[in-house]
Amino acid sequence: MAAKKYNCPVELTLDRIGGKWKVVILWWLRGGSKRFGELMQLMPDISQKVLTSQLRELEADGLIERQVFAESPPRVEYSLSAHGLTLKPIMELMCEWGKVNGQEHLSF
Repeated sequence: MAAKKYNCPVELTLDRIGGKWKVVILWWLRGGSKRFGELMQLMPDISQKVLTSQLRELEADGLIERQVFAESPPRVEYSLSAHGLTLKPIMELMCEWGKVNGQEHLSF
């Protein structure tokens, strides 16, 4: 299968982190590893199905890592990969823009 071609770098970036939830997931992982349930609590409007799908896509794109601990019951944690950490400056700029331009919509 041939690699997908993009007409500009922004298309590639949006293909990897676009949509309603991917950047939000990456944002919450920027501070350290999280379990699935923790992510569900941090994003109460996301469904389990969508979170699972988005985590799989982010992992397939190499932006997050999934670590399974051999415990009973099994414990799984998600964290940013080294590649995912390169998005941190973009996420911080998006956060600043949201704080400056959307104060009346923020709940924190």
